[in-house]
Formats: sequence, structure tokens, C-alpha cells
Amino acid sequence: MIQVPTALWAHTAFDLAAWGAGIGLSVVLYRWRLRGLTEAVAGKVGGGYFAALAAGAIPGAWLAGSLNSLQGAQPALSHSVVGALVGAIVGVEVYKALRGVTGSTGGVFVGPFALGVVIGRWGCLFAGLPDGTYGAPTTLPWAVDQGDGVGRHPVQLYESLAMAVFLAIYLEGLARRRPWAMRRGFYALCIWYGATRFGWEFLKPYPSLIGPLNVFHILCGGLVAYGWVYYRASLARDRSQGGALPVPRPDHEPV
Repeated sequence: MIQVPTALWAHTAFDLAAWGAGIGLSVVLYRWRLRGLTEAVAGKVGGGYFAALAAGAIPGAWLAGSLNSLQGAQPALSHSVVGALVGAIVGVEVYKALRGVTGSTGGVFVGPFALGVVIGRWGCLFAGLPDGTYGAPTTLPWAVDQGDGVGRHPVQLYESLAMAVFLAIYLEGLARRRPWAMRRGFYALCIWYGATRFGWEFLKPYPSLIGPLNVFHILCGGLVAYGWVYYRASLARDRSQGGALPVPRPDHEPV
């Protein structure tokens, strides 16, 4: 069993690091590969896009987190990354439908979100049991003790490593200008994050909502379904248009 030093302030410290790294990566990706994509999206969505995103993400984060934590032995309000993601998707898709916007508009968020999870989940681990994101007890050699003498699954690190793998694959896709990364990266993110986190949720002592499934299982299942349906629709749209739509930029980025 691995002893983990914990302090509640670690969550804030790693959150700040995750935000900073995410912003930095977004700038790098914009200049490297996503300039054409970002400008094309900005020309379609209008100024209300980010308001719609925030209007979905903020209540989504608190509703999902609190729906889970209020069922526990010590009910309390809380927030959730997956709830924020699902809420943001709902807000943006409603906004896009009202404006008649089609196609993916989330490509610019893929790298920052993935890196944010990679870094942020370490903060959840070092914040200890009060953070409420600890895993279920286990006797595996890599079990972690977060202060109560009980060996637990380091589910925070499982999620961090899974997203690090996705980020590496995504960056390779951008480097080679793979169509899935350039035009459907956000949908791929939803599928990967939803599927992997769905699995990790079985290793957490959260209260069930439907059968063996907790609230995050339901949200992650919805993410996978959303990503799969929209990925297929985007692929079909590309095929009907004969492939990528070129943008006349110096590096000739497809969008």
C-alpha cells in the first residue's frame, strides 16, 4: 500500500495549474494547427456562444455533483467535471440549433480539457478523503492510503493516465492532420472520456441511482452516445461533400 501525503489546498493548487496549462496549450494548438478551424467556427457561432456554454456548464457541474453527494452519509453540495462537460454540450447544442449552426465547434477545447483532467486529478488525489473523489477499497499492490489506513483504488490516477493516453493520440493526429483529430476531435474526446470514466465509476463507493449505476455512469453513457452519433454524422457529411473543405491559409488547414 502506498502512503499518499494529503492536504485539502492541493486541490486548488492543481486546479490552478490545470487551468494555466490548458490555456497555454490552447494557444500553442491554435498557432500550430487550429487557427483555420477556430476562425471558421468563430465566424459561425456569434458572440452568444460562450454565454450558452457557461449557462450549461455551471449548473451542469453543480447539479451532477450535488445529485451524487447529497445521497451520501454526509450530504453536501459539490460539483463535477463530467457534469460541467455534459451541461456545456447541452447549452451549446441548443444554441447551435437556434442559430442553424452545424458541425463540430468544440475542437479548440479538446487539448485543454484533456490536459486539465491529466493535471487536475492529481489534485483530487492529494486533497485526500475530504475531496470525495477517492476509490473503493482494494488489496492491489498499488492501492493508496489517503489518510485513513485503508488501501483504495487510485481512481484519480486511472483517469489522469487514461486522458494522457488520449492527449498523446490526439496530438499525433493533429501532427499528421488526421481528419478525426482536425474535425471530429471533440466527439472523439466525448467517446473516450465517457467510456473510460464509465469504467472507473465501478471502482468508486458512490451511491447507486439505477441498479448498479451511479449518476456519473448515466452521464458518461450519454457522452458516449452523443460522441458516437455526432461523430458518425460528421463523417457522413464529409463523405457527401467529397472530403475536407480547404481553407486558403498558408498551411492549408482542412476544416
